Amino acid sequence: MARHGDTDSDLKQLATQDRVEAMDLVVERYRNRLVHHAFGIVKDQELARDAVQEVFIKAMREQRFFDESFEVRAWLFRVTRNLCFNIVRDRRRRSGILANMPEESVPQARTRAVGETVYGGQVRAELMTALEELTPNHREILLLRYYGDLSYVEIASALEIRLGTVMSRLSRARTSLHQVLGDEHPLAQGLH
Repeated sequence: MARHGDTDSDLKQLATQDRVEAMDLVVERYRNRLVHHAFGIVKDQELARDAVQEVFIKAMREQRFFDESFEVRAWLFRVTRNLCFNIVRDRRRRSGILANMPEESVPQARTRAVGETVYGGQVRAELMTALEELTPNHREILLLRYYGDLSYVEIASALEIRLGTVMSRLSRARTSLHQVLGDEHPLAQGLH
């Protein structure tokens, strides 16, 4: 028995009766995947969470969000991506400004709590390290496909590229990841 919110269609139907509850279910369904996607771009857990919160605020304001033809998941990932790229661009711009300031006037970065960890487990850490060696395009498409669980069509919409480009880029990204991991790595076995 399907409960309300099991699919995007269910959410759209629920929104005709209770838009707030439907949006709560959208947040519940997509928050973790969007934070993970955002982290892959901004490399800071707090910034990633802030970005995703901003995405959900934009979603609440988007009048078409629950329209029948609106692609909810692709829109969420596209807006997250664009917002995170803006954050990275702004951070680079600020760091360039800070590099030209006298050292005593540059604010010091806050230190993370000792127990704070972003990812647990050795395999996940190895995978994240391997992903860092890929190009940003390859890293992003792998995260969208395998962590975000987006279809090829949704990836094309999220990245604003053609479906054929998605397929070829994903193939090249898998090959690159396999090369970084090496033939003997357990994660590489699933890439064939």
